Formats: sequence, structure tokens, C-alpha cells
Amino acid sequence: MTTSTNHLGDLIAATDAAVSADPANADAVFRASAIAHDAVASTVTLGRYRVEVDEPPALGGQGSAPNPVEYYLASLLSCQIVTWRFWAQKLGIAVEGISASAEGDLDVRGFFGFDDAVRPGFSAVRVAVTVTGPEPAERYEELLAVVEKHCPVLDLTLNPTAVHTTVTKG
Repeated sequence: MTTSTNHLGDLIAATDAAVSADPANADAVFRASAIAHDAVASTVTLGRYRVEVDEPPALGGQGSAPNPVEYYLASLLSCQIVTWRFWAQKLGIAVEGISASAEGDLDVRGFFGFDDAVRPGFSAVRVAVTVTGPEPAERYEELLAVVEKHCPVLDLTLNPTAVHTTVTKG
């Protein structure tokens, strides 16, 4: 076992103990804030990190940073990898390496309001995962099913999430 695998096992056990002791320990709040600049760009603060967001010129930006839907794909892939790692550890499935790629289909007519029958988000997303390790393919298919059930960012896509927005005049 590698140090990172031991760390995941310790983390899973510690979290299980904390949540078993008090279910309120399962609650977590994540925060982000953003400030607009330039035509359609923004700087997003995520805890101690800052990321830039822009659009390509065809969508009014300068193409100086990934756009929001590219960040969504990045969030989905990184969450998938974390979930693969956690659940492989939890289920005792050996994973030596994992990589993933994603692409999404977006019809800009929905975003621009050219056709209200077209949704503004992705109509489809395709994720390809490559996993290496000593297990038979069936074990990795089993792991995939568990990952799809427990990946938080995938859950945000597959299930409605209540979003409440307020506006304040500054």
C-alpha cells in the first residue's frame, strides 16, 4: 500500500467515526465568490484560491481562461477521480492509475435566447475513464457503478439541486 492509499483509508475511517458519533459532522459548506471584469470574464475566489474565467471570442470574451462549462467538465472529471480513488480504497479494489476525459455538447441558441426550446446547458456529456490495475475488468465495472452513484458533481448534473439567487443593488 502506498502512503496516499493509507491516508485515504485513515481518512475514511476517521470520517466514519466522526459521523457515527454525531451525524451533524457530515454537513459541509463550500463557498465561492466572483467579481466580474472585462467583457464577460470574472475572478472567482474559492477559499484561498483564485481562478480566472473567460469566454472564447465567439462568446464575447478574450479567451484568456477556461469558460464556465469547461470548469464544469474539470469539476466533473476531478470529482470522478477522487470518487474512484475513495471507493477503490473502501471496496479494496486495486487501482494503479486512473485518467479521464470529457466532452459536452452545447447549443448556444439556448444561452443567447435565440430558441427558448433549446436548453442553455449541455445536452449531453461523455466521460471516458481509463483505469489500470491488476483487477479483472468486471471489478472496475463494479467500481464505475459505485462511482456513478456517489460522485457529488455527477449528482449535481443528474438530479435537481435547489438554487436560490438574490440580488442586491450596491
